[in-house]
Amino acid sequence: MNPGATAAPPARVRAAVTGLGVVAPNGVGTREWWQATLRGVSALRPARDAPADRIPVAGEINGFVAEKHVPGQLLPQTARFTRLALAAAAEALQDAAVDPAALPRYGVGVFTSSSAGGYEFGQHEMSNLWRHGSDSVSAYQSFAWFYAACTGQVSIRHGLRGAGGTLVTEQCGGIDSVGQARRQLGSGGTVLLAGGADAGLCPLGWSGHLATGRVSPHSHPARAYLPFHAEASGYVPGEGAAYLVLEERAAAEARGAAVLGEIAGYAAAFDPPTGPGNLGQAARLALADAQLGPGDIDAVFADAYGVPALDEAEAHVITELFGPYGVPVAVPKTMTGRIGAGGSALDVAAALLSLRDNVLPPTAHVDHPRDGWHLDLVTTPRPVALRAVLVLARGHGGFNSAAVVVR
Repeated sequence: MNPGATAAPPARVRAAVTGLGVVAPNGVGTREWWQATLRGVSALRPARDAPADRIPVAGEINGFVAEKHVPGQLLPQTARFTRLALAAAAEALQDAAVDPAALPRYGVGVFTSSSAGGYEFGQHEMSNLWRHGSDSVSAYQSFAWFYAACTGQVSIRHGLRGAGGTLVTEQCGGIDSVGQARRQLGSGGTVLLAGGADAGLCPLGWSGHLATGRVSPHSHPARAYLPFHAEASGYVPGEGAAYLVLEERAAAEARGAAVLGEIAGYAAAFDPPTGPGNLGQAARLALADAQLGPGDIDAVFADAYGVPALDEAEAHVITELFGPYGVPVAVPKTMTGRIGAGGSALDVAAALLSLRDNVLPPTAHVDHPRDGWHLDLVTTPRPVALRAVLVLARGHGGFNSAAVVVR
């Protein structure tokens, strides 16, 4: 190289998504969940084992039978969030037609996020401790509750020896895991699983939700979670898991894989202790990373907290970027509740399927957005030609993340 010459920038990684796996309140399995989502089927219902006067409604999964998805020897050592993750990860690998054993020894890895870990597992074992003594506590308590259990168990189950990690960024976690996996593709990874899982709907988990001061007190399932609506009163907690399989696009196409779309851009930004939030900054950085402008985006999947002040702030971000009524805004999580780390992974999955099918899912229960916020809220399934979609997420504590998904 001549003195003073500048090295060529590394080739841009095209992170293709070739597989999806979903376990959600309104559908176990990607196909069942997506069909229910397009029909506007809500799974919000009276919460089990919750203080009815403080958490009356939740998005719980009723149709998940762990024994159908998790080997018997793993059941005693896994919390519910890990069982959901194992089911979703297995579906994603199968959907992508990926056999880890046929790939390079260190070529397949997994990144997972969880907000709460195995709350119900830990609660059960602590109850045993106080009632019956230390001899009654399961040895699996040492790791089953831990946030990283999903990454570890998925790795062991499928023999994944590549790069891996665990992120704890609440509702942003699913997007952040996808962003980390995409980055790893540029560092030599062959196939990366990425997603999120949360299932903290138990007394210990309820206490965490109540500590936020943002849970909706409304007892009617159809009125409890109304983001961007004049009657918004907070969010509804949910549970679930979603995983994506990422590969470099050329490699995926070379092996004949069906490509659902690409993760073209990703960014995260943290809110300062005081002052305005940085969701808009995350969105702008993700667009820049994708080398796209606001005019290239055909829809937004909103974070949609359901808290009036936070909804107003997000509406301002969207209208500032795209103009009043400038882009359709979809909120499929109104059918599941906010699922923590699994929630934004589920939104990315919904964005990919929307791109595939050229249709945006409805925002259940919300007939129109609050006056003066200038949002084009999708309230019924909307056929629309889609090329690129922006997915937004905010996590309790100041996290902000954004991903750009393209055809």
